[in-house]
Amino acid sequence: MSSRQIITSERLGESFTKIEHSSGLTLMLCPMKGFSTAYALFATKYGSVDTCFKTDKDADFAQVPEGIAHFLEHKLFESEDGDAFSRYAQTGASANAYTSFDRTAYLFSCTENFKESIEILLDFVTHPYFTPATVQKEQGIIGQEIKMYDDSADWRVFFNLLGALYHNHPVRIDIAGTVESISHIDADLLYRCYHTFYNLNNMVLSIAGNFDVGTVLEAADRILKKAEPIRIERKSPPEPAGVVKSFVEQRLPVAVPIFQMGFKYESLSASENMRQQVLGEMALDVVAGENTPLYRRLYDAGLINATFSAETMVGADYILGMFSGESKDPQRVYDEICAEIRRIQQEGIDDSLFEQCKKSTYGRYVGLLGRVESVATWMMMSHFSGVEMYELTEIVANVTREKLEDYLRQRINTQHSALSVVRSPEAS
Repeated sequence: MSSRQIITSERLGESFTKIEHSSGLTLMLCPMKGFSTAYALFATKYGSVDTCFKTDKDADFAQVPEGIAHFLEHKLFESEDGDAFSRYAQTGASANAYTSFDRTAYLFSCTENFKESIEILLDFVTHPYFTPATVQKEQGIIGQEIKMYDDSADWRVFFNLLGALYHNHPVRIDIAGTVESISHIDADLLYRCYHTFYNLNNMVLSIAGNFDVGTVLEAADRILKKAEPIRIERKSPPEPAGVVKSFVEQRLPVAVPIFQMGFKYESLSASENMRQQVLGEMALDVVAGENTPLYRRLYDAGLINATFSAETMVGADYILGMFSGESKDPQRVYDEICAEIRRIQQEGIDDSLFEQCKKSTYGRYVGLLGRVESVATWMMMSHFSGVEMYELTEIVANVTREKLEDYLRQRINTQHSALSVVRSPEAS
């Protein structure tokens, strides 16, 4: 027997349906009138940071090779009869998958043949097929992918930053692992990880756009088998509050030096980190958003360009704020931003700047509800974090200048920051 709940936002006049399916899977379903596309995500709460874990049936924690979650994502598209992409080619759906630090998601979008496409998604994700030969073949394919990313300036500047910020947390490790680490993956390890993290009780099916709820339920009832409840414990090594080093540089061919600077915050619970992400985004916006005097000063001086951006990145046990872009003098940009943070911490936030930031942030969140991809992704993330999707817009609507100033003073410590730069080998 499945249970059904309607999640509603009175402020936004929006709602979606949350169903606890009898198989153990949670379904987050948001039909959207007037849209021609449906976007579906079948995701597991399992990412690259989950390298040490146990279930309630295991005596001890298992330590698995770095990169195995990403490796598993690659392998799951294969079956004894072919791969899932060939099946999607018959329906016309556009399919893909990705592995992040804390989740793995399989997705498709389509304008027709939704019924056939959702059946493919539910079927191939729940039917793993690994053999020693296919695993060995994949080690070569992913090994080439890893080497390709080793030469990517954008990828390196990001992971160099995480390596400078974090001493021990696995978020500092490349999602794909290394050529050496994936060489230790075999079919037995893949099946162990699969049966742990691809338990339907650890997964969510999130769909938004043009589809019928009854079609999804019919497919779920027919294809999904009931999964035994599972409790997964994850373990990460203790992480000091301070950073490893405040500066890291790598030489790769780039026309203009690229940079990322990060501010490492104290991690709270998974749900509180998710809520803090909203305030984190607003805090970075009042420091160096496009409406700020600092942004204008840096831009007019030619120290930043249109590539400059800010992001707050969160997971179950990590949270950090980042600025990134291109600059002829990344160190000066870093120094100016740290100085501006310290100034605001002492003097407070300008009233008009706060109101502009609040309105733009609220508008951005409301705008996400107009895109099927964003709605499906947002529902998935809210399920994994334990924070209802519409709660985030309530946080923005209710934030005050004083609350955001408290966030800046209490959460951002410029001593716990680092600058990562990639510049050309020929640069002085």
